[in-house]
Amino acid sequence: MTSLLPSDITALASQVIEANAAAGRTVALAESCTGGLVAAALTEIAGSSAVLDRGFVTYSNEAKMESLGVASDIIETFGAVSIACVWAMANGALANSDADIAVAVSGVAGPGGGTDLKPVGTVVFARVERGETGEPQGELMRFDSDGRSAIRMEATKCALKMLMPDGNVSECAGRE
Repeated sequence: MTSLLPSDITALASQVIEANAAAGRTVALAESCTGGLVAAALTEIAGSSAVLDRGFVTYSNEAKMESLGVASDIIETFGAVSIACVWAMANGALANSDADIAVAVSGVAGPGGGTDLKPVGTVVFARVERGETGEPQGELMRFDSDGRSAIRMEATKCALKMLMPDGNVSECAGRE
């Protein structure tokens, strides 16, 4: 089978589709630095329409606020690359969908845009399940900067792992 994406990503996407279909769950995505790559990976898999409810590519801060309801004070206080922001993005994706789970991702893919606190390769993730209570599930990763594409691909893999029923991202390289 020919795919637009690397085989490791499509294999992981296939596992996500299979596991969530078996669990009867649907997913939504809120993507920033990955620019829709997570949704693209899922839609490479036949049967993805039974699992993927929708995806939001909210690259700009304005899009995060308008499409997902991220409060401006979150972005002003913590920045778009923060656990607070991706948690709000994931909640917004869930609120604006019929999905059972939402995963959000935002980061600094480079080559510019990094700071001392958030260097290039910093990516944050959040996962929210409908009806879940308690602390939000979030992860901050720092990937070695092998270039913009490599950072985006690693972030895509981690987001896919968060979509698994167990939500395990501990295998992601670059975990802080």
